[in-house]
Order: sequence, then C-alpha cells, then structure tokens
Amino acid sequence: MANTAEEVWQLLGELVQAQKETERRFQETERILKEQSLETERILKEQSLETDRRMQETDRQIKQVNQQIGNLGNRLGEFVEWQVRPSAVRLFQERGIDVHELQSDVAVKREDGGLEIDLLVVNNTEVVLVEVKSKLTQKDVDEHLQRLEKFKRLMPRYQNLKALGAVAAMVVEGEVANYAYNKGLFVLTQSGENMTILNSTEFKPKVW
Repeated sequence: MANTAEEVWQLLGELVQAQKETERRFQETERILKEQSLETERILKEQSLETDRRMQETDRQIKQVNQQIGNLGNRLGEFVEWQVRPSAVRLFQERGIDVHELQSDVAVKREDGGLEIDLLVVNNTEVVLVEVKSKLTQKDVDEHLQRLEKFKRLMPRYQNLKALGAVAAMVVEGEVANYAYNKGLFVLTQSGENMTILNSTEFKPKVW
C-alpha cells in the first residue's frame, strides 16, 4: 500500500503507462489481425480463382475426351459398316435370300416422319434392312424394330417386297443376340477376319 501522496502519484503514473502500453499492444494486435485477415482473403480469392480455372480446364478436357470418344465411335461404326458391305450379299445368299443389290446410307424424309438405314440389301422379292453398330445394345435392336415398322409407309416403292431385318456389330453380347433372335432379326458379327450370321440355319426371320 502507498503511504505518501508521492507514492500514490507514482503508482497512478505507472498505471497510466501500463494502460497506454496495453492500448498500444491492442492496436498493434488489431492491425496484425487485420493484415492477416486481408492476406487470408487474398489467398482465398486466389485459391478460388485457381479452382475455377482448374474446373474450367477439367470441363474443357472432359468435352474434348467426349468428342474424341464420339469420333472414335463413329469411326468404329464406319469400320464395321465397311466390314459388313462386302459380306452382306454373300451371307444372305447363303441363307437362301438371293439378294443382288446393296445400297448404303439410305435416308428418306417426309412430312409424317423420316428414316435412315445403314445398309439396304435388295432383290426382286425381298429387302433386308441392316443396322450397323460398333457394339450392339438392346436399345439399338428396339430402334431398328421401330425402323422396320415404318419402312414401307415411308418408302412405299418397297411395298410389295418382303422386308426383313438384320443388325450387325463388332461386339454382340449373348443376351442382346438372343433378344434380337427372338424379335425375328438376323444378327451379324465379326468372326476372325470375316463377318458371319450368328442365327442357326433353322432360323425363320420375321417379315414386315
């Protein structure tokens, strides 16, 4: 305890100095925290911009890969079609369908609908619509069945011919092949260096 006025004033002076030092340190701490906050905000902004840039780059790469995959799929489809073309007439002739005319990339557009056919194999009494894929799916089979249903309506010049259906692919899984068989379609696929018809010789195709 202070015993004299002088000691009291000295103590008060020390308290004032201590308070000023505390205030100074508080202001310094506040300044440092503000600087750190601004630096943190700057770093987060830079990181956000970098993240956005990387996401945009990733999106661009994904689009590029998807385009490349699409182009590859188209090229595979074209390759399979070129494999099927020289074999189609021979294969159907071997099954007793004496076709002699081959048309590729047939397309028709009318007011009530359109139609695209990869290969059309024709004789005087029969016409075979062949859908070509790199890998055959059940969806491809269903779409080809729809194509066959509207074929004669959109291409009436074939009205008096028996329309048959076939699907051809480099890869055909057994389940999909069986599905196509049961729907009355021929199934053509790669066997070694040649194309072959998977259906048994007893197979009876559906006529549209």
